[in-house]
Amino acid sequence: MPLFDVVAYPFVEVKVIPPPGAVARRATGVVAVVGITPDGPTGGAAPVAAPRVVTTASEAAKLFAETNDAGTLVTATPLYDSLLLALQQDPPPVKVYGVRAAADGYEDALRALEAVDDVNFVSLAGETDVAALRLLKTHVENASLAGSPRLGVAMADPARALSQQWAEDALQALQPAGATLRSGASRMIVVAARSPADGAQDFASAAMGAIAGHPPHVSPVLKQVRGVTIPKELQFTPTEIRALAAEGVIPIIDPELIPGEGLFLADGGLFTSDNRRAFVDIMRVLDDVQFRLRAGLIGTIGDARITKAGLTLVKMTAEGIVANLKRQNIIDGYTVQIPLIDLLSLPDSALTAADKQLITEARSTRAVDMLVAILYGPQVHRLGVTLRMDFA
Repeated sequence: MPLFDVVAYPFVEVKVIPPPGAVARRATGVVAVVGITPDGPTGGAAPVAAPRVVTTASEAAKLFAETNDAGTLVTATPLYDSLLLALQQDPPPVKVYGVRAAADGYEDALRALEAVDDVNFVSLAGETDVAALRLLKTHVENASLAGSPRLGVAMADPARALSQQWAEDALQALQPAGATLRSGASRMIVVAARSPADGAQDFASAAMGAIAGHPPHVSPVLKQVRGVTIPKELQFTPTEIRALAAEGVIPIIDPELIPGEGLFLADGGLFTSDNRRAFVDIMRVLDDVQFRLRAGLIGTIGDARITKAGLTLVKMTAEGIVANLKRQNIIDGYTVQIPLIDLLSLPDSALTAADKQLITEARSTRAVDMLVAILYGPQVHRLGVTLRMDFA
């Protein structure tokens, strides 16, 4: 029998443990285009209501258009055309999904997208019917509430006949009585442009790809939209641009102040009824920060204790997440507060009955509240210049 239960050798014992797991990351420029294609192989090889990643034109043709045995495009579809528009933006989206919808509607295809949790933007290929676009609105609002935040991108009918009241008529068509496309949750982007009636283009999918190619804190204002054209005679007048932008619709314009030919987004507003969240970059930044906090704090669940030391660790973790955003100049400042820490810092004799009840409830329900406030410095959208002439 050994004389000692524990021997000294090898004197220093080192236990090797694996490094902590990686923090989840969510891309901020993932788009999905949903479109109705013909039944059978003329509508593509992709199954109905099955999201598929598309990286090239040939992939889009094979999955969502009619091709021959060699894989060469025979007959395009609106979904195929819209996917090409999203792909050719510069900078391009991080990822592009195509979703084939059945001829009877979009419901099943949009439902299939609910499980694709990395999507940031969704459009309906070439769609201008408000009843159909309301399905898109419902989808993005419900998905965002369920923890997968995303924005829907739609367009006013580009083939609407030219008239003196074009802007007013287009705005009215977007919000019929009892069926408005405005999102109280600030989840809809609506763009406007005009095309000949026999050559309407999917400005929504093109604009979606252009917006998604930029980081969340970059405003869409004056970002170029590629792949679409607007004849000179159909471009908006200054009065129409102001009328559309004032209602949260983003006009697509060819500004004379930018050299060369090109189409650009003339504003960055959301089609919303909430003036507190009226701009695209605000919602994109909030969605990004929300995911970063959830992903960064998930490791504290089940480990951090409801004590002063435990909650201080949680607070420091949250501060590290938002501090990184500040270092990247995405936000200008932040504060993180966990009210329960202040109570747990007090001696028991200094706690009131209400304080003790709050601590008891937190420990019994195992739920703790934390407030994270961020200071966001948005981009300039309009610059007022006063020009004064002086005589020597």
